[in-house]
Amino acid sequence: MPSIPQPLDPHDDGGAAPAVTAALAAYEAGTAEAADVLNALSGARLLVPVVALLTESEVGAGGLRQEKESEMALPKLVGQDGRQAVLAFTGAQALARWRPDARPIQATTLQVCQAAVQERAAAVVVDVAGPVQFVIEGQVLEALAAIESGTLDRLGGVTMAKVEPARKRRWFSRRS
Repeated sequence: MPSIPQPLDPHDDGGAAPAVTAALAAYEAGTAEAADVLNALSGARLLVPVVALLTESEVGAGGLRQEKESEMALPKLVGQDGRQAVLAFTGAQALARWRPDARPIQATTLQVCQAAVQERAAAVVVDVAGPVQFVIEGQVLEALAAIESGTLDRLGGVTMAKVEPARKRRWFSRRS
């Protein structure tokens, strides 16, 4: 049975790192590049959501259905093209904006990228519900995961990831 990981910082108040917030705001305003956001994220703590999934229920007294058994799960976002993404959040407010019942697990950006690659996800989507959404995907995702796992030298001789200015796009569309 998997164990609950120890927090990176037991005194974490759940707030977003000011450098990350500033980099994301500048990126949204068009005054910063994706590389600036990645640099800010590189030393920051992210929150990965876990949610309870009902696996078994029963009918209790009075005929009400009640939870009997549940499991904790890492939710993934599925894009319109079928690709999957791991979700991460810069702080507790951004996490609650997406789903108030989700519980946060602290992780570094490199750990989140490594988990996404292990889960065969195509991307990590940071702050999917805003205030500023940021996507890590492709070779950058693979390189960051390889740094965390210590396998960077196995990426076909890649020793440095170059971040091209990204076009802003959404992984999903809001339906009214």
